[in-house]
Amino acid sequence: MSLTYDEARTRAEQVSEITYRIDLDLTSRETFGCRTTVTFALADPRATTFLELKDAQELRLTVNDTPVESPAYDSGRITLHDLKPRNEVVVEARVPYVNDGDGMHTFTDPADDETYVSALLGMDIAQKVFACFDQPDLKAPISLTIDAPSAWTVVANGRELGREGGVRSFTTTPPISTYLFVVCAGPWHSRTWEHAGLPFGWHIRASLGGELDRDFEDMKRVTEACFDFYTDAFDEPYPFDSYDQVMQPGHNWGALETAGCVTFRDEYVPRHDPDAGEVVDRSTVIAHEMAHMWFGDLVTMKWWQDTWLNESFADFMGYHVAHEAGVAGSWPDFSLNRKPTGYAADARRSTHRIAEDAERLVDVDTAFTNFDMITYAKGASVLRQLVTWLGWDTFVAGTNVYLTRHRFANAELSDYLEALDSVTDRDVRGWAEAYLRTTGFDTIRVTRDGDVPVLERDGSRPHRFTVAALEGATVRGSRLVDLADVPVPLPEYAGAPVIPNAHDEAYAAVLLDDFSWRAVVDDLGTVPDPLLRAVTWTNATTRLRNGLVTVREYLDVVERHLGKETDAVVFDSVSRRLVRQVLAQWTAPEALAAAERSVCAVAQEVLAAGDADRALAAMRRIAATSHDVDLLRRWLASGEARPGLAVDRDTRWMVVRRLVILGEAGDDLVDREETDDRSASGRESALAARASRPDAAAKADAWTKLHDPRISNRDFGAVVFGLWTPGQEDLTVPYLDRYLHEAPGIAARGQSFSLDVGDATPRFPMALPRLESYRQALATAAENLDNTVLRRSWDDTFDDLGVTMRVRMAG
Repeated sequence: MSLTYDEARTRAEQVSEITYRIDLDLTSRETFGCRTTVTFALADPRATTFLELKDAQELRLTVNDTPVESPAYDSGRITLHDLKPRNEVVVEARVPYVNDGDGMHTFTDPADDETYVSALLGMDIAQKVFACFDQPDLKAPISLTIDAPSAWTVVANGRELGREGGVRSFTTTPPISTYLFVVCAGPWHSRTWEHAGLPFGWHIRASLGGELDRDFEDMKRVTEACFDFYTDAFDEPYPFDSYDQVMQPGHNWGALETAGCVTFRDEYVPRHDPDAGEVVDRSTVIAHEMAHMWFGDLVTMKWWQDTWLNESFADFMGYHVAHEAGVAGSWPDFSLNRKPTGYAADARRSTHRIAEDAERLVDVDTAFTNFDMITYAKGASVLRQLVTWLGWDTFVAGTNVYLTRHRFANAELSDYLEALDSVTDRDVRGWAEAYLRTTGFDTIRVTRDGDVPVLERDGSRPHRFTVAALEGATVRGSRLVDLADVPVPLPEYAGAPVIPNAHDEAYAAVLLDDFSWRAVVDDLGTVPDPLLRAVTWTNATTRLRNGLVTVREYLDVVERHLGKETDAVVFDSVSRRLVRQVLAQWTAPEALAAAERSVCAVAQEVLAAGDADRALAAMRRIAATSHDVDLLRRWLASGEARPGLAVDRDTRWMVVRRLVILGEAGDDLVDREETDDRSASGRESALAARASRPDAAAKADAWTKLHDPRISNRDFGAVVFGLWTPGQEDLTVPYLDRYLHEAPGIAARGQSFSLDVGDATPRFPMALPRLESYRQALATAAENLDNTVLRRSWDDTFDDLGVTMRVRMAG
């Protein structure tokens, strides 16, 4: 049962002054023990209320020192009767572990058979770990003890106070929401230090200890630089007594902002040397999650309609602070990878206002679907526009008022606007109505009045951004402009090609006039500013998405310029999008092989150029697209892609899978590689490679695996990746209808697994008649779903396949 908004409001009116004491027993591998002592005040002692606890076994309930013989428990809620103005409730139970990242997640590392147990929470998930009032506005201090094997390291929201045998006790937290609770237990490889008078730590599973040691100095530098930035910018001090960061196996998300102890998916510390794009990704996520210590943890939204007060702020700050901390490529990465996902989400039928009405998010499952790229990417883009419009100092001043007024409490949109109102005379409420309370995005167009460029807006919002004029490959000039109802002529740039939004401050699509577009295409590879090149590559993708250029014409631009791209982040980002979107989704099946060869040729040009940073990304693009079987076999035999550049273990798996896809290798090679690589990544790579084999038996075996109720979230994703391999349309067509009929049953495991199943919706290149038929079947199936999360995924895929059809029909 998903908690409804009305239930949450009613309970919040009744319940207050909550405290938790949680005693966990992690010594059994079958279930874990949990004893929760909850104290709270009740406004009306005649009322009943309820605690949530999911799938508890051997449940025992004591209310105000009186054991309850037959608790009113329905496997999700414990109804509480006979209460007083002040109450103490004790709930004892055994609770199941999970392997899908939603709850007390357990993972056994195949590399060394070591086991790790972590409470990975989220919306409606704290109740899978302890009995609680599971809603964000009922914040409470949490005291904790944990009984775990004595050789394990255990980290949690607070510092460890002491231990007796295997039982550790931890400092009591300040008031936090239930979804911010965390425990991470296991034989972690840890690197700890002190900074600004606080203990810091990075932790990772033992088999990846060498990789953490390899990257530790960079991760430590970014952590300290971000911490120093935030504690300097914000009046409120860091709210907790320690700061741990755990690279967590099986994580569903990029990371979780659990208070004082952040968990990350451990892919952020790859087994191979991280390329430039991976370093930027990790750094911006470190900055993002640390921002949450203030935006979300110190001050938390009242209900999920104001999720943007957490995520939009953290997403914007992640890129801004990473840039300020000296992480090269943060804003180009945002322009090329993050922001386009906001535009894509805003073009779907499921788009919604950044700041939604609480009543529209009728329950938590509905609210869960708003954890999307409207809230993250669009929200971050809009906040960047707010900072451009207000100025950084004013933005920070208003934010400090907001954080101080609502410290360790809850807030909503009106609270933030009141804080901004107190520091500026600008119409922040009008700005909020235009950007936070509407859907869609404007388009900024370049037209000409004679040879004078003119900026025009299709839409309704005010925009402030930089426009740059080019002269060949150089920037002739640039200036800040405000664009609203009245077009803005640029007489000083007469006769010059111009690029609006050159610094990417505005949240708006940009369509250049033909003169500017041709000039940009001629000189893109040599424009001196990486951010300006990133913006231009994004403009090129916008033209492709809108059907203004064909895939072939887009690839012509790639062939002319991407090989000359000198910035490692820009090259990595553009080439990643080529492989993951342009080839995998937008290219006609009959044109796929030629398109792969085009991308591979560009990557080979970069690999041969000698630039180490770009060469890593180039090697991986070649491994994903090459048709040169001899080259791929030489890489496996020699262990090098070129002298001095090793084919690391993960790239080696890419080569193995590519040979399997080409029909030049089979299970024998996969088996040998898996024998040599007993890691979790090796297992997942082997699953993907086997499912990629171009024969019916491999697809049937993959389909069977997806139905295993014990399959982990990571293994599920690996099998799906191989099953829907582009270029194998005839083999996978029999599973299109089966997916629509059988996916809802697979998704019944829970919220996050529903999202995994939704992400598994086929998008591979297929013939247009088949694509249209499948798209309509998907729409019909979605109408009949009662799974809110999966239905949203299918609706979005329907819209995305419509974009695919538009791109394909353009040429």
